Amino acid sequence: MKIVIAPDKFKGSLTGVEFCNSVEKGLRSVLDNSEITKMPLADGGDGAIEILDYHLTGKYINLVVNDPLFRSISASYFYMPSIQTAFIEMAEASGMKLLKTHEQNCMNTTTYGIGELILDAIKKGARKIVVGIGGSATNDCGMGMASALGYRFLDKFDKEVIPIGKNLNDVKSIDNSQVNKELKNVDFKVACDVSNPLYGSKGAAYVYASQKGASKSEVELLDNGLRNLAHIFQDQFNTDVQKINGGGAAGGMGVGTKMFLNASLTSGIDLIKEMIGFDESLKKADWIITGEGKLDDQTLSGKTIKGVIDSAKYNNIKVAAFCGKSELNEDELVKFGISYIDEVMNYTNNFDDAISNSYKHVELMAQNFAKKLKDK
Repeated sequence: MKIVIAPDKFKGSLTGVEFCNSVEKGLRSVLDNSEITKMPLADGGDGAIEILDYHLTGKYINLVVNDPLFRSISASYFYMPSIQTAFIEMAEASGMKLLKTHEQNCMNTTTYGIGELILDAIKKGARKIVVGIGGSATNDCGMGMASALGYRFLDKFDKEVIPIGKNLNDVKSIDNSQVNKELKNVDFKVACDVSNPLYGSKGAAYVYASQKGASKSEVELLDNGLRNLAHIFQDQFNTDVQKINGGGAAGGMGVGTKMFLNASLTSGIDLIKEMIGFDESLKKADWIITGEGKLDDQTLSGKTIKGVIDSAKYNNIKVAAFCGKSELNEDELVKFGISYIDEVMNYTNNFDDAISNSYKHVELMAQNFAKKLKDK
């Protein structure tokens, strides 16, 4: 019997690798001769670099770049020289986690730092760059990133505009005559799991800017600024960016990466699966064991488990889900494609115990699952 273990992390308690080790230990205590393959996953957001580091040969590249407020910080990205591929997390240079609470306002923040990371990766020889755009502190439509790569945003006096959210409305033209020439030789992929358009009631500003410190009046200003940039894209590049699915992701970085990098926007979990050869690992598997901290309605759209089940269905493999807690009923589980489920909360009524002893509980879940398989 072949079993593939393919979880996301249990946020706050187990990493994906720890989950795999716990499940393997529980399975082997019952199923001595089974083939077990450990394939921890991530959805392209927080923790994706650690997953790539587990599966692929690469190295962390550290350099000094600008943070969201143009202050010098040390940031890193993951580079895999053998396949000339870099993975860059936007949050490392342009994330909310870099700012104190009183500093958080996307009127004043920039994506310049992520542009510097991209530029360095290109200089290192990257010919494919994957960008995870979760956790951003910005709403500049990628102007800062583009500025670091040679684009110039000009006002009505042909003076260069500082690339931050509140200046979106001041931009009257985009000068691309000094853009880094290597950009056209790089294949950019962006992990994007939202469908928000650039502007409007469901756009970047109205949906996300208040979470990044903008007041109600500032949200309106930012939305107007995004509309202004959209008009410029239409006039100069003959592109209706409002039609880009996910264009409003990360303060307009969906549009920014599409227009300035010619990037493809795609599901984060699909990108990670492709990079680590996930579907190849499923050959001749009988079961996939997946899991995450909580199964709920959000699991059904775009999360790691959804990506696992998509691959399982394609390869006709049964799925077992181990989770901290499930809010899905039996009909939802069947419809989703889960043949077996167990929860940490079946083994304890104490939430603190569930968190602090999750390794032990998951190991026991794996033992019980293995016993059921053995009895069949």
